[in-house]
Amino acid sequence: MAFVWIVSCLAFISTAYGCGTPAIPPQVSGYARIVNGEEAVPHSWPWQVSLQQSNGFHFCGGSLINENWVVTAAHCNVRTYHRVVAGEHDKGYGSNEAVQVLKPAKVFTHPKWNPRTINNDIALIKLATPASLGTNVSPVCLAESSDVFAASMTCVTSGWGLTRYNAPSTPNKLQQAALPLLSNEQCKRHWGSNISDVMICAGGAGATSCMGDSGGPLVCEKDNAWTLVGIVSWGSSRCSTSTPAVYARVTELRGWVDQILAAN
Repeated sequence: MAFVWIVSCLAFISTAYGCGTPAIPPQVSGYARIVNGEEAVPHSWPWQVSLQQSNGFHFCGGSLINENWVVTAAHCNVRTYHRVVAGEHDKGYGSNEAVQVLKPAKVFTHPKWNPRTINNDIALIKLATPASLGTNVSPVCLAESSDVFAASMTCVTSGWGLTRYNAPSTPNKLQQAALPLLSNEQCKRHWGSNISDVMICAGGAGATSCMGDSGGPLVCEKDNAWTLVGIVSWGSSRCSTSTPAVYARVTELRGWVDQILAAN
């Protein structure tokens, strides 16, 4: 009987915390900025994690894709001695949130990651212990290889990155910005041949991600669920809000993600 109860409990958890459906709904105003930021509703992006050094210094973002795995950017250079903090909104001292501090057991970097071209800027973190899913911590859906997200669609990025390029420190509270997607042809007008098929661009309309947002999510709504479409990768060194930022394109990288998860 106990076994049946456990199974039905697990079934409940997987539906209660299905991917891309936050228990606390986000509220996004038109074109808020991470540069000149808009604070997110606390815990409304429950897949957002903060990657931190052992002293608590936040250096990158990431997204929980299930209780055992986090996706981030290869250029974040995550090591197993770093910390993955889930369920956080306010990373300031004295904030008494019930965060989960998790350890990476292993980090997988895309075999074709190229720091010179910034192609294939994706890494997967296998957690040493699974995250406990609940109201404040739940996974994002992953874009399928066959998905198409049209240019001009409004999507959302989130993170604790700088709110202006020369700010002395990153904000304590999670910021969010609504951004339009661009086609790669449109993006090449800004970035030329730097843009490849494994990248997707968003922004250039008064909002952008900035240093410290790296590795974090760009999510779009698909079938009423938030879906990870991009991973914050690179952009203007001054975080210009009139220049689109560039994200690793999840549809092109999904096959590799599935391979790693299946093999590990």
